[in-house]
Amino acid sequence: MLKVDNLHAYYGKSHVLHGVHFEVGKGEIVALLGRNGSGRSTTAKAVMGMVDCQGTVQWQGRDIMGKKPYEIAHLGLGYVPENRDIFPTLTVHQNLMLGQKGSGKGSRWSFDDMYGMFPRLKERQHTEAGVLSGGEQQMLTLCRTLMGDPDLIIIDEPTEGLAPKIVELVGEYLQKLKARGISVLLIEQKLTIAMKVSDRALVMGHGSIVFQGTPDSLRADAYIRKEWLEV
Repeated sequence: MLKVDNLHAYYGKSHVLHGVHFEVGKGEIVALLGRNGSGRSTTAKAVMGMVDCQGTVQWQGRDIMGKKPYEIAHLGLGYVPENRDIFPTLTVHQNLMLGQKGSGKGSRWSFDDMYGMFPRLKERQHTEAGVLSGGEQQMLTLCRTLMGDPDLIIIDEPTEGLAPKIVELVGEYLQKLKARGISVLLIEQKLTIAMKVSDRALVMGHGSIVFQGTPDSLRADAYIRKEWLEV
């Protein structure tokens, strides 16, 4: 579904990504791993048209390089940023409404689905999002993106700062996405959750992909884990 080839990205004169290449298939969860500063978040932003870049980004066989972020989103790509971009003065329910495209009819996801996955959001549906805890805001950001019914969702560090119980919920949530045929590009530092839910793992180092393989093959590669993952 998503094919990235020879992707280079820049912040001003800084050359951040160096020939990144990978694919994400239909209904596949691919974990993009690496240390801070390795280029993982920049890769997500490059795919979504948010940074200056060169190379090839194809979505379902269509070249999307150079398109604006909202155009890419309307093609069926969802993006959950690391900074939990909620609308703080709107209620939980209003935030979810803003995630819908059109009337929301025909979507694989409903308000009941969101509240069923995360009952805490149902309890706080009339609460302003700005007063939610970090974990609740993360749940809300994930669910708001899902309300747009994407075919592929890029999730940047969904477990950052979350309690272990909420991390487990996020893992279950990712499996539910896969069960509904949604592809996931999961950007993570925590190996535990990524290795548990992903079909394939990518490891980034210094703006390039240094490893591609199954979670089992990554577990067996002590050099890659020590050189590029373990702090």
